[in-house]
Amino acid sequence: MLPAFHQQSLKMPAPQNNFKSRLAAGEVLIGAWLGLADPYAAEIAATAGFDWLLIDGEHAPNDLRSILAQLSVVEASGSSPVVRLPMGEDWAIKQALDLGAQSLLIPMVDSAAQAQALVRAVRYPPRGMRGVGSALARASRFSGIPDYLATADAQIWLGVQVETRAGLAALDEILTVEGVDGVFLGPADLSADMGYLGQLDHPEVLAAISDATRRIAAAGKAPGIIWTDEPNASRAIAEGARFVATAIDVITLAGALRRAASAGKALRERVTAGAAPGPA
Repeated sequence: MLPAFHQQSLKMPAPQNNFKSRLAAGEVLIGAWLGLADPYAAEIAATAGFDWLLIDGEHAPNDLRSILAQLSVVEASGSSPVVRLPMGEDWAIKQALDLGAQSLLIPMVDSAAQAQALVRAVRYPPRGMRGVGSALARASRFSGIPDYLATADAQIWLGVQVETRAGLAALDEILTVEGVDGVFLGPADLSADMGYLGQLDHPEVLAAISDATRRIAAAGKAPGIIWTDEPNASRAIAEGARFVATAIDVITLAGALRRAASAGKALRERVTAGAAPGPA
């Protein structure tokens, strides 16, 4: 007979995905974008108290190793990590999942067929086509989770980004895809595709986002969005958005440093203007 501790270890499942479970419980989660591509900066953000932090592989200079480093420090905090890949390729999804990412956000999804392919990519056979390499993967704690293969699928959260007119046209079909847990609306790309480049708060863009948010919520999926200004973020939450990013580390740091530089120069001018003239 096996020792009691060994019997318990054989029943060890994949770690619980708190981001997924909290959204499933109906919570509204506030997050931030990590674009500095640095684990030290990610750890600072992870101490700030956000519900979730997105490690951006699409528009930030991240690679697999930098994503791993940031994933490690965010996992150790009270914030849930979400990894955004630059594309929905099967091989990229497989690598991110094997690293231990449990919540993925995939950009530019324009059809139900794309969404279905993504669902297959995050699931093991026979329900999907995720490659089986967990024996050497960080996701299984390097074979330390005996039940990882049997329990991993249930802890994966898949979000798709709808950020074009084609995506909005196909939204109702995308929302029927089982395994898509959330739909993120991208204001920047959507406004550009609608002909309003840089005008994220154009009335037509806002109307399209509001309509889509309500449809996503009505379908039982979690709507998500990023708004760094309070009025738009407030409206999004009121309309049903459930995972909302309200800050971007790059913009927060850049803005704070610019204000500090301006304040320092203003201080210099005040002091030097009031200084007594030196000796003749």
